[in-house]
Amino acid sequence: MTQEHFKKIFMQGDAFTDILGQDKVKHDLKSALLMNRHVLIIGPPGIGKTTIAKNAAKLLPDMEVNDCPYHCDPKNPVCPECKLGKSKKKLISGSERFVRIQGSPDLTAEDLIGDIDPAKAMQYGPLSLQAFSPGKIFKANNGVLFFDELNRCPEKLQNALLQALQERYVTIGSYDVDLQTNFIFIATMNPEDSNTERIADVLLDRFDVIYMGYPETLQIEAEIVKKAGKKLAEFPEKLLTLGILFVRLLRENKDVEKAPGVRASIGLYERSQANAFLSNRSKVNPKDLQDAIVSVVAHRIKLKPSVKYLTSETEFVREQMEKFLEEQEKKGDYT
Repeated sequence: MTQEHFKKIFMQGDAFTDILGQDKVKHDLKSALLMNRHVLIIGPPGIGKTTIAKNAAKLLPDMEVNDCPYHCDPKNPVCPECKLGKSKKKLISGSERFVRIQGSPDLTAEDLIGDIDPAKAMQYGPLSLQAFSPGKIFKANNGVLFFDELNRCPEKLQNALLQALQERYVTIGSYDVDLQTNFIFIATMNPEDSNTERIADVLLDRFDVIYMGYPETLQIEAEIVKKAGKKLAEFPEKLLTLGILFVRLLRENKDVEKAPGVRASIGLYERSQANAFLSNRSKVNPKDLQDAIVSVVAHRIKLKPSVKYLTSETEFVREQMEKFLEEQEKKGDYT
């Protein structure tokens, strides 16, 4: 992960081709990668946070490493087997060096850091480094360590992560294991999720924060939907635009606390086509789209407290859909 490599890549144009739009996010991530900074991407679900992290891994050059769990550099091995010269070499791509940690209250220090392998402990002794089975931090060596939904990580795990990021070593059992790993650290956080842990200020201070939002324009979102969604029937462009417009208007609705993401738009795209297919038609019509809206959208929103006691999300979506269709019919855009 040399600075020189990224300088060459970023001078060639848009390196993050897997993401449409999001120019500001791309610029900020390039800036952070150039200086090997830890990054926290904050934004709602379904906007491409994972995709852009995977894209960053794809930018890494193919690399010759030892065939071990640590992806050791043959010139600077860190694991016991490689130091003894027992590992073979192999060539792996940047994508193969992408390691994901899914934030969860059930996540343990052993998942993150590693643990003692009982079988190896019997063979080598419980305090031998050869008895240590590495966790995902070590497996991300010379690659990208992607921590999805960092704010779902328990406080105990945050402390373990802090030690790894700051001091480059972690304590395992009754001995210290040197964390001589070289990885790009990218984490994500959904600020709208209330069922989470608070990220400690001391951990947050280790990151540069990049804010990522919904697709900037309807046209960009339509391109994303067509690129990501499955295809089963012809979907008229004008009708697709109306479906995505309905989702985008819900995001701006003053009564909506949790807004529908891009997955809702993709869901409408796919389900409308499925409805057409089940009706023995090869082309989506307005009824196909209308029949999919409640099933796809209602559970993806959350109403504000002042509204949710007066109506349910399902009824709210139906009412908004009826108003939307009336307005479009007056304009002659929904036929």
